[in-house]
Amino acid sequence: MISALRHRRSRLTCVAVALFILSSPGPRLSAQDLSDVYLAAVEPSPLVAPEESTDPSADINPPLPVAASDPSTESPPPPTSIESGVPRRFHYLLRLNVRSVYDDNIDLSNTNRISDIYTTIEPAVMVGFGDTDARIENYIRLDYLPSVFFYADQSENNSVQHVARLEGQYRTNRLTVNFSQMVQIMDGADVQTTDSAGSLDQQVNLDVAGRTEFNIYTTHFNAAYYLTGKTSLSAGADYKATDYTSLISSETFSGNLFLNYDYSPKLVIGLGGTAGSMRVDAPNPDQTFQQANIRATYQATGKIDFAGTAGVEFRQFEGDMRDEDTSPVYELRMNYVPFDGTKIFVTAYRRNLNSAVLTAQNYAVTNISAGIQQRLLQRVFLGLNTGYENSDYFSTIGAPGPERADDYFFVQPSIAVRVTRYWMVGAYYLHRENSSSFEDFSFHNNQAGLRSTLEF
Repeated sequence: MISALRHRRSRLTCVAVALFILSSPGPRLSAQDLSDVYLAAVEPSPLVAPEESTDPSADINPPLPVAASDPSTESPPPPTSIESGVPRRFHYLLRLNVRSVYDDNIDLSNTNRISDIYTTIEPAVMVGFGDTDARIENYIRLDYLPSVFFYADQSENNSVQHVARLEGQYRTNRLTVNFSQMVQIMDGADVQTTDSAGSLDQQVNLDVAGRTEFNIYTTHFNAAYYLTGKTSLSAGADYKATDYTSLISSETFSGNLFLNYDYSPKLVIGLGGTAGSMRVDAPNPDQTFQQANIRATYQATGKIDFAGTAGVEFRQFEGDMRDEDTSPVYELRMNYVPFDGTKIFVTAYRRNLNSAVLTAQNYAVTNISAGIQQRLLQRVFLGLNTGYENSDYFSTIGAPGPERADDYFFVQPSIAVRVTRYWMVGAYYLHRENSSSFEDFSFHNNQAGLRSTLEF
């Protein structure tokens, strides 16, 4: 079943790419995710990203279009050709990142703690056409980020991991269409994904809490159409498959529809719903779910923005072996740039996922994380990230028995120095630990690492 769905997913992606290429660019600017525009100037991204979730498609519902921009939030002009002064349409980026890390618990084990030093070689290639940086106008962009892991002592853990992401956007006067396709080939205790700048993020696979092989395929499609100057209709479709070699695999289809209203030049409000189905490896029951949602995007000033979705989810389980599950769901994000070179962010979410390690179990995950980055003397970057996550497991067949509950937190300070325009070096320390009612899933872990990055 998984292979057949992969084939259908590939055909859907090819159709979306073909429609994008055959379309001509429109004249009107999109206001999608303006926060990326002015936050991009604050660098670098964390050496190890906050351990938020094993789900790379965090937003089931797509972001709202932001209301008409004001001068304080408009993006910088696109790069131009030195010879002609014409905006440059073709873009590429080459990056080589090398990390050397001491890890005192490489398998995130509770009892058999193994320490080692490992080195990762992480090249990255980006090629694109159009507005690939700000993602406001039309663009198409491909990122490929492999990672090679070499362990000093535990060489059996050497591995090669891959992350590839294709995304694009097309906009006319009233219509905006965007899509993305991500493939992650993983072998380890963490999940590698990409951030908004196209760099690698490292996230703990908390449900598994150990080393395993798995692949993740994520497809997203969204369209927004302005009915009037203040009213827009948006719809989205998402597909995600998590394919484990020896654990419980699953796949989720979902779609959403929203009616959005530009209340003011800074505030957009949307009302709508989401529905979907989850297919899980036997003998686990398949599931369906529906959500009633309200969401908002608020661009308070050029320094702060907020986006959030909140609602209630109703989830049913095949066979009616247990009652319908009703629970709140939300996703919130706030970015704040109080001064030049300073960035503060806060994110929070609650969602329901299926377990890959416990038979006939789902879990409700509640996460909050925050971070601050500060640039000093134009060359030195200090960072501090921290977060907390609670995972509350429950049976999908209504059978009585012990249920797992986890409390996880992490803290990570970091420093980076830009030596030249193309070369950056840095260091970080990461402490993370999980306290679980199932003792086998408890762990504590410390990492200390050095990084060198070349970027062209």
